[in-house]
Amino acid sequence: MKYLILTLTVLSLAACSETKYVAEGEYLLDRVRVITDVKVDDMTPSEMKDFVRQRGNSRWFSALKIPLYTYSLSGRDTTRWLNRTLRSIGEAPVIYDSAMTRQSMLNIHQQMQNRGYLQSEVKVYTETHGKKLRAIYLLHPGPVFRLRRVDYDIQDTAIARLLQLDNPQNRGLRAGMKFNVDNLDNERKRITQLLSNQGYYRFNKDYISFLADSVAGTTDIDLTLVLHRYRKGGTVEQPHQQYHINQVRILSGNPEDSALHLRPNVLRSNNFIRQGQLYSASDLQSTYNHFGRLGAVRYTNISLREHPDTALLDCDIAVNTNKPSTISFQPEGTNTAGDLGAAASLTYQNRNLFRGSELLSIELRGAYEAIRGLEGYSNSNFLEYSLQTKLSFPRFIAPFLSASFRRRTIATSEVALLYDLQNRPEFLRRVFSVSWRYKWNDPRHHDRYQLDLLDLNFITMPWISAKFKKDYLGEAARRNALLLFNYHDLFIMRTGFRWTYNNGNIAIKTNIETGGNLLSLLGSAFNFKRNDEGERTFLDVAYAQYVKGDIDFTHNFRLDYRNQLVFHVGLGIAYPYGNSDVLPFEKTYFSGGANSLRGWSVRSVGPGSYDNTDGVSSILAHTGDLKLDLNLEYRAHLFWKLGGALFVDAGNIWTLRYYDDQPDGQFRLSSFWKQMAVSYGLGFRFNFDYFILRFDMGMKAVNPVYRNSREHFPIFHPKLSRDFAFHFAVGLPF
Repeated sequence: MKYLILTLTVLSLAACSETKYVAEGEYLLDRVRVITDVKVDDMTPSEMKDFVRQRGNSRWFSALKIPLYTYSLSGRDTTRWLNRTLRSIGEAPVIYDSAMTRQSMLNIHQQMQNRGYLQSEVKVYTETHGKKLRAIYLLHPGPVFRLRRVDYDIQDTAIARLLQLDNPQNRGLRAGMKFNVDNLDNERKRITQLLSNQGYYRFNKDYISFLADSVAGTTDIDLTLVLHRYRKGGTVEQPHQQYHINQVRILSGNPEDSALHLRPNVLRSNNFIRQGQLYSASDLQSTYNHFGRLGAVRYTNISLREHPDTALLDCDIAVNTNKPSTISFQPEGTNTAGDLGAAASLTYQNRNLFRGSELLSIELRGAYEAIRGLEGYSNSNFLEYSLQTKLSFPRFIAPFLSASFRRRTIATSEVALLYDLQNRPEFLRRVFSVSWRYKWNDPRHHDRYQLDLLDLNFITMPWISAKFKKDYLGEAARRNALLLFNYHDLFIMRTGFRWTYNNGNIAIKTNIETGGNLLSLLGSAFNFKRNDEGERTFLDVAYAQYVKGDIDFTHNFRLDYRNQLVFHVGLGIAYPYGNSDVLPFEKTYFSGGANSLRGWSVRSVGPGSYDNTDGVSSILAHTGDLKLDLNLEYRAHLFWKLGGALFVDAGNIWTLRYYDDQPDGQFRLSSFWKQMAVSYGLGFRFNFDYFILRFDMGMKAVNPVYRNSREHFPIFHPKLSRDFAFHFAVGLPF
């Protein structure tokens, strides 16, 4: 409370000195508001505020003018280091400028007219309080004007036949539409794109103009789109010329090496510009896209040359290639639930293994971690060594795919092998995996796809310490199915599909996978052996059988140029069946941590209201088959590269089946909402463009595990030692 009172006192004193550097006769622009006297769907005040040229000083979280307060704390003697520092990190007062206000009025009025409100008005009212001034922009949209009739005047007969504008379905402008500049410009772009893909190399949207005639006494507009003939030399008019591709050459763009280190069929399959075809701007862009995704290619330059007095184009594609092989070393620090460690990786890459831009990657990684809180073991260190090899092909390696689909999409086929050794004080674990997957996307859309055709994981436990067996796997704990299932040899054979969508404001991630079904069919057909637990085995190892699905939805609401509100919901569900009663540990869900409930440390929440008091490792005890995350985050740019966030998180995990070892952890539709954990907090982010460093401080608000009301609702009875969690992470949480 003392620190809170001190902070509020300092802020109050700073706020009183906001106008310290505002001269007599000048006003500090305290706030700018934009309001409308009539609500319209396609024009919100927040949108129009973007066209105001002068705004007040920036406010942290739209409330506190901390940068201005910092500047105001400086003295007038700029020779002193402290004063210069406060001014450099602060923000000088924004002095009201009437000329910029008039320009803002013109900008807003022009934008309103562009949206079809031709009789709109903009007025500005100012309110002064001492040396502070507030500016209020009042917008009167008036009636919206619409198109009564749309005519197309195509003065080039060949283009008129091509566009077939006699069919109304081919027109981008129709009667009844708003007289909106964006609609007009979109039609110009549509026609220009269509013609540029049909050989009209020299056509651009400047050859299209509009004639608009308002109907007196109404809000109707008669519109004519005029497509002009080609003007040679700026004066002589003639029909637009369609160009064909004459000669196509693919050359080396490396000055020091004239040889192209790519197979001819690879060059042909990534080139969409073909001899004898009409010139097409989309083929030109597709060629850039497909060469650009080749790891062996540094950059591509395509040049077109006209044959004099002909309609032919010669095309040269200059391909500049990378050095094929690289070796890199990457050290890193790790923090796993508070256990500190270090890791390092050595990676070799060959970007052109078979002269087809195939990427071979071999990574050797080692990690060390000091584990706290372990007693009774010979050591407390975790060591991990892994060797991973990946081979990626920049195309589909699959039958039965049409040539048009292959050429339309940007695809990667990847095979990967991994051998991982984990040496913990409690046990030794070995993982061998093999996978074959496809990744592809269409550059014209925001969708991305991934098909994990086959993913094999063979997990062995060659040694388990006597103490761990006694404490967790012995007769006393024999009923703990979760522990038993995850501490014996296991075989996982899975297939999965992933779809993601991101348009900048809305992001959707989905994933569905299934494991063990093929082995189950083979096991029934060939009567695979069963182990002591009754599980069917493949190569004397039990195999997992399950189905799992996930969906993540994120919506970014932009409030203004400095503030945004982000909503996120994540739902995941997995169900073991057939040969498995318990999910493999790698497929279970956990909650808490930097990307989930930030009032809890990682893997410390749930399932449900289960309270882990029997000493079982939290890594296993706090796992479930179903996960729900709800997050709301207010993000604000503060200054320089620093951003801030206020957040509220809610969610939990649950089991679908009842387990004696996780009481109160099963999901029940009638009561799950009572087990929702809630947290809130404050975060800071340093955005260095290539990566973001994030610091989040979370507090518990509602705890599903409690013994009294103070523990149930810590938002009313906060206790730092019990309810506070600090998280450091790279990247945004969602």
